[in-house]
Amino acid sequence: QVQLVESGGGLVQAGGSLRLSCAASTLMFNRYTMAWFRQVPGKEREFVAAISWSGSNTFYEDSVKGRFSISRDNAKNTVYLQMNSLKPEDTALYYCATDSRTQWGVGFGRSRLAYDYWGQGTQVTVSS
Repeated sequence: QVQLVESGGGLVQAGGSLRLSCAASTLMFNRYTMAWFRQVPGKEREFVAAISWSGSNTFYEDSVKGRFSISRDNAKNTVYLQMNSLKPEDTALYYCATDSRTQWGVGFGRSRLAYDYWGQGTQVTVSS
């Protein structure tokens, strides 16, 4: 059982920045790929970014490349999403997720089916 708790969401003006955090309860955090997804009402949950167990490899959805940065601190069991140059279209409920079925994985899944544990989400609203 893995519990994920997101924080750091809020209301920000376009062009501003936010840093999301996701704290994980598992002692095997440093073995798992971590990812961020986002969802707006009426739409599918979409992939944003992922980071390998070591933190040495990252992968981003095209629309956030160059603006968002995913990182992790395995000593703190926490993954982060630094979001810069925010746009109104970034407004969504942001979720972190992990794939506990794969340890020391080398690939990244962009489908929500690739992840088996999810947080409750943190709302990000970007005003124009």
